[in-house]
Amino acid sequence: MKKLIKEATIVNEGLKFKGSVLIDNNTIEKVFPYAVPKDFDFTGVEIIDASGLLLIPGAIDDQVHFREPGLTYKGEIATESRAAVAGGVTSYMEMPNTKPQSVTQEELQKKYDRAAEVSPANYSFYMGATNNNLDEVLKTDPTKVCGIKVFMGSSTGNMLVDDEKTLSEIFQNAPTLVATHCEDEATIQKNIAIAKARYGENVPVSRHAHIRNDEACYISSSKAVELASKFDTRLHVLHLSSAKEMSLFSPGTVKNKNITAEVCVHHLWFDERDYITKGNYIKWNPSIKTIKDKEALWDALLSDKIDVIATDHAPHTREEKNNTYFKAPSGGPLVQHSLTAMLEMTNKGVISIEKVIQKMCHAPADLFRIDRRGYIREGYYADLVLIDPNKSWQVSPENILYKCGWSPFEGQEFSHQVVSTFVNGQEVYKNGVVQDGLTGMRLSFLA
Repeated sequence: MKKLIKEATIVNEGLKFKGSVLIDNNTIEKVFPYAVPKDFDFTGVEIIDASGLLLIPGAIDDQVHFREPGLTYKGEIATESRAAVAGGVTSYMEMPNTKPQSVTQEELQKKYDRAAEVSPANYSFYMGATNNNLDEVLKTDPTKVCGIKVFMGSSTGNMLVDDEKTLSEIFQNAPTLVATHCEDEATIQKNIAIAKARYGENVPVSRHAHIRNDEACYISSSKAVELASKFDTRLHVLHLSSAKEMSLFSPGTVKNKNITAEVCVHHLWFDERDYITKGNYIKWNPSIKTIKDKEALWDALLSDKIDVIATDHAPHTREEKNNTYFKAPSGGPLVQHSLTAMLEMTNKGVISIEKVIQKMCHAPADLFRIDRRGYIREGYYADLVLIDPNKSWQVSPENILYKCGWSPFEGQEFSHQVVSTFVNGQEVYKNGVVQDGLTGMRLSFLA
């Protein structure tokens, strides 16, 4: 049956206008700006009244950790993708630092097979690079895999690539985009030694921004940019966190860039003052830093130096997070709340809603060259989200869908609420309920 999402306020490609969208099976058949034609045949068409609601393309999150296989006590592809669609995220790209790691084509394929069974959102998975798996990396099909993940700094999963020859060969020969986690390990270890000399094992979490500081980030990010410039690599630098790194990137349209930049919601929302109340619950790698760093990230985002907003969704249990600084893992769950958090910033006048849609929907699709997603266009897949811009709600354990059961946004009131999420034309989420038995598609990419 066809569906007509009728009389919504559509936000798409820098415009905001009243209109309707006709869905046929899994694609957008027609976009009607303003009124549906009087001669439109409504026979056999399901009408969805969207009066007073916003209609946007589904958000695309280019960096998540769903913890399957091997770490499923923290999260699973099924649970975290359900949280994603509840938050208006219709497509995600998941990271390789699971157990086992996705560092062979065989292990990578197992993730795709699992997602095909249980993920209500569309999906792709990064191929992971190590110091000794170049042969496997080079087998990656650029039309079927979003990119190659390179940890140029150690984080959860211990996949540090620090061999200079291997790094050069990856950047020189990568068959697709290279996405990097950039923190310099030597700088971090030096800062850890300084902190331990002062505090012993009882280092306060507020020192996280000093241990994983802007210098550690800049040294590594500048190295990645240097390698990409040398070898003409498609480079995407993930979760930028410091003002210092912004000098490495240029403003412009994402389609015209070979080197692109991402910022995550937590680096835009929190700063080091929040460690007092949030503690390890906002301990991420790279670290949340100063208010000046946060302001610089916003400036770079608004001037198009930074291209994409993502989450680095990385759940851990409360028990793990309630440990001491060195024992508490870095990362936190965000994918259910990223879109509403950024829309909250539109209410505060920090960013326009058109810019939010550009950074969370259009730009990821363009940057990764995703086939027919990220826009409300005729012939594109019907990945769409209806949002009530006037329905306040509060994040609480009762409405959190992450398997870990907590969020750094607990207690936060948001002014926008996701009403419905459509993935390939299927209404997978509606009024607080994820529909069982519906699955997304594997993302494909234009070479």
